[in-house]
Amino acid sequence: MVSAADPRAAAAGVEMLRAGGTATDAAIATMLALNVVEPQSSGIGGGGFWLSQGVNGALGTIDFREKAPAAADERWFYAPDGTPLSHQDAVPGGRSVGVPGSLRGMALAHRSGGKLPWATLFLPAIRLARDGFKVSPRLGNGMARYGGHITPETRALFSAPDGSPLPIGATVRNPAQAALLERIAKRGPDSFYVGPEAQKIVATVNGAARNPSKMTLGDLATYDAKPRAPVCVKYRVYRVCGMGPPSSGGLAVLMILKQLERFDMAKLGKDSAQAWHLFAESSRLTYADRDLYVGDPDHVSVPVKGMLDPGYLASRSALISPATTMASVTAGTPPGAPKRQRAPVSEVAGTTSLSVVDARGNVVQVTTTVEGYFGSGLTVDGTVLNNQLTDFDIVPDKDGYVVANRVEGGKRPRSSMAPTIVYGPDGKVRLAVGAAGGSTIIAQVAKAIIGVVDWKLPAQDAIAMGLLYAPGHVAAAEKGTEREAMVPALRALGETVQVSALGLKANAIERVGNRWVGGADPRSEGVAMAQDGSVAPIQRFGALQRAPE
Repeated sequence: MVSAADPRAAAAGVEMLRAGGTATDAAIATMLALNVVEPQSSGIGGGGFWLSQGVNGALGTIDFREKAPAAADERWFYAPDGTPLSHQDAVPGGRSVGVPGSLRGMALAHRSGGKLPWATLFLPAIRLARDGFKVSPRLGNGMARYGGHITPETRALFSAPDGSPLPIGATVRNPAQAALLERIAKRGPDSFYVGPEAQKIVATVNGAARNPSKMTLGDLATYDAKPRAPVCVKYRVYRVCGMGPPSSGGLAVLMILKQLERFDMAKLGKDSAQAWHLFAESSRLTYADRDLYVGDPDHVSVPVKGMLDPGYLASRSALISPATTMASVTAGTPPGAPKRQRAPVSEVAGTTSLSVVDARGNVVQVTTTVEGYFGSGLTVDGTVLNNQLTDFDIVPDKDGYVVANRVEGGKRPRSSMAPTIVYGPDGKVRLAVGAAGGSTIIAQVAKAIIGVVDWKLPAQDAIAMGLLYAPGHVAAAEKGTEREAMVPALRALGETVQVSALGLKANAIERVGNRWVGGADPRSEGVAMAQDGSVAPIQRFGALQRAPE
């Protein structure tokens, strides 16, 4: 089974399963197809995180997050007059582009878990780019509403001859991208990082009309995807595992869950305003800690062990009251915490997530992204280049302290991506889940796990539940869902709540008894497709489908 944010990408993964491929093969083919049909969200011009659980092996992880060029420094996003750029002004052009990691990540995964030939995995994506695909609502609305920063070359890929965005349902053909994918399929992933393709990337970002970069061929040639230590905790009778830093998502999901563990969430139920108030309070405490402490562990000290320390999490949980809302929230001091502070960072809601399981029971959960809608706005051979470096804190210091997530050469920016695998009491995979949507990812994944574990919901229903997103004092109740109707009751508990269209997007696969059941977000075009091609019906949210990602 494959669950992905677009049915054409899910079908690409299923094609590999039918050909005898592994979950790894199917996940790579799905990622490559998403690169074509969902260019606003992900692709080989970006990066991400990979979790895999083999039938008889240990949990594996791959960090293929983008890196800053070696020339990047703490004033990377400063104007010539010495003032920091706003996030909006930093996104367009070359300087926001990190060295892409997706192909290196796919290659590392394929070497250890793939079965089909590398070139075979590219066939569905090549067909889609060459023969054409129809513009989806997410792509069409994204171009119309959030495509203002993209270059004329990029705009031409998804526009009519008169320059207007292609309508939903129109056919897009991307022959340049098809040719690029054919070259990589034939020559291997290194052909993207050295030689003519690397030269094109460097020339594009360094010659950008806005915010030109200082990327070198060496930056591309030396990029490496790498395994990282996963992070795991026991939540009730389940074991929950996620990605370690530079992802903050794995840590944050686990912290939210552990801080809620002392409350009887099952008894309160999914329709309880008090349960969602507790969820919001735990979220606030968690976001404060992740903002302060998490960065690239190759460059800064991240107190992972301390942040998951049972005593520390119990002390944070003790700050939560079922009847009142905290007046203010600050980061705690976990064991081993370094003395540093951070400045606020704006994380754009983009990204895509996918879940795969093969007939042998191997499970893969991947979250991958180009950051914001259409990334930097630049393309090379029909492929969008990321704006991932704007996930760094633009201002490198605050109150006399350097910030953990400041820009540095060769560093990977912090991420909220949170691919997660949940194991049942029997030690077998119970749930694989991930989400897209910037910093909402953390809350989406935690909500889905609580829905399945505490409220005994099918993964599909847990994903579909409305979200209460509380990264700070003000909580956002998801517009058009049951959370909006809950606002008066939440305010009675002291919550400051606004109603917002959050534009969420999650995917999951769960084991129910001896069978696998998929879930896909009704807010998107996503589907869960079994190897026999069957797709479970999903009741779409309608208006929410048109929300930004």
